Amino acid sequence: MFTGIVDDVGRLARREEHSAGRRLWVATVLDVGDFEIGESIAVAGACMTVVACGNSEFAVDVSAESLRRTTLGDLSIGDAVNLERAMQLDDRLGGHMVSGHIDGTGSVESIRPEGESSIFTFRVPADLAPLLVEKGSVAVDGISLTCFHCRDELFDVAVIPHTLAVTTLGKRSPGARVNLEADVMGKYVARLVDAAIAARIAK
Repeated sequence: MFTGIVDDVGRLARREEHSAGRRLWVATVLDVGDFEIGESIAVAGACMTVVACGNSEFAVDVSAESLRRTTLGDLSIGDAVNLERAMQLDDRLGGHMVSGHIDGTGSVESIRPEGESSIFTFRVPADLAPLLVEKGSVAVDGISLTCFHCRDELFDVAVIPHTLAVTTLGKRSPGARVNLEADVMGKYVARLVDAAIAARIAK
């Protein structure tokens, strides 16, 4: 599990094509000497497993399914990615509970200034839109944010200058694809409601 509070913005250093996916090497200022092989790390919000590390880089193997379902397949050498190591039980939960299981990809619809902050509007897939609720949590490329003005297949988030400075959002422009994860509690509630409705219809 993760919190949606980004530890570092790494950069794709190199990639290796495999028969059933791709190995990505990510450069980071995090102490890779403290990493353990097999530990989880969120890369652009997607939960990955550390398979190798050294020389200020670590590697993750990305399956063909993850390449299809996330933006990790779009990455070019030098591209920036948000990184977060898995939370520990005695950590402060500064954001919200993030699983790293991407629900879908969306895109930046527009960006507009509002005081010192910026309002990002994102377009989401139709099947994901019902899981986004007013003032609910959402992870965008692994960043814990609060969504509002949810309508049809669009939602807004307000991004403060600090978040723009320490995450990849500061470099995003309209049209950019992003990984999206809806709040896990909302997904469980939606599943239970759907099951209850289906059971009532079946009677």
